[in-house]
Amino acid sequence: MSFFKKIFSSEKKETLDKGLEKSKTSFLSKLGKAVAGKSKVDDEVLDNLEEVLVTSDVGVNTTLKVIERIEERVSKDKYLGTDELNLILREEIAGLLSETNSGEEKEFTIPEDKKPYVLMVVGVNGVGKTTTIGKLAYQFKKQGKKVVLGAADTFRAAAIDQLQIWADRVEVPIVKQSMGSDPASVAFDTLKSAVSQDADVVIIDTAGRLHNKVNLMNELTKVKRVMQKVVDDAPHDVLLVLDGSTGQNAFEQAKQFTKATEVTSLAVTKLDGTAKGGVVIGISDEFQIPVKYIGVGEGIEDLQVFNKYEFVDSFFK
Repeated sequence: MSFFKKIFSSEKKETLDKGLEKSKTSFLSKLGKAVAGKSKVDDEVLDNLEEVLVTSDVGVNTTLKVIERIEERVSKDKYLGTDELNLILREEIAGLLSETNSGEEKEFTIPEDKKPYVLMVVGVNGVGKTTTIGKLAYQFKKQGKKVVLGAADTFRAAAIDQLQIWADRVEVPIVKQSMGSDPASVAFDTLKSAVSQDADVVIIDTAGRLHNKVNLMNELTKVKRVMQKVVDDAPHDVLLVLDGSTGQNAFEQAKQFTKATEVTSLAVTKLDGTAKGGVVIGISDEFQIPVKYIGVGEGIEDLQVFNKYEFVDSFFK
């Protein structure tokens, strides 16, 4: 496939390679054992591969799709050597990701016809939600965009304080109220402020509690409705942040949040500290929601725009 001939941007790709090192090492080690002593891809190798993918947090449903695709190639090619398996996996998984993630995104971009572009961020506490918001604000500001943050996670004082720290660090304005304030009121004030400042991007943080899905759904629906009083079609993107290091728990969170609100994109964080990078493949496929960003380190530059070709190349090479 043509994407193996692509030239990747070296600095970003090096960070990605390093960030996925644990996932890749774990996967390739398991794959090596799965094909040990075998020269041909047969039923036993496929059974072993299925186990490798499931234990690499790719998820059962996605694993079955991948195995099915490889089975088709085996029946077509009659003889498929185990030495080709890695390449075939890269091709089939890139193909699977292509169904959800449309392009070869490289940069942090927003549509030119939406001003301000309103991004609502959801996710449970502890997944790196505030850090992701801060890093996004940094990237958009670096492009010369005027960014405004809204601290609508009023359930925890710490959430407001953390967002303030990021606003100070990136040097962007923040709209906040006291803990316990109505989140919708904060979102409304944030958009009013953004419009008056002629801002390009608004990023709204929301509460990360999931113990009562009905309350969460009502709260997020209200936040959206109130924002639309200021910007007709807000929010333009509802970004769900998931902690990649939690593996199957991230699947469960994605399931709960997609029921509670209309999630339009995903950010998967903390991939550098885990061997569970396969979760990106499974979640993207299972929920048919594009992965927009991945976190591969703690540095302010280590939030990357997700590029499926670069990801697959780093994971399987």
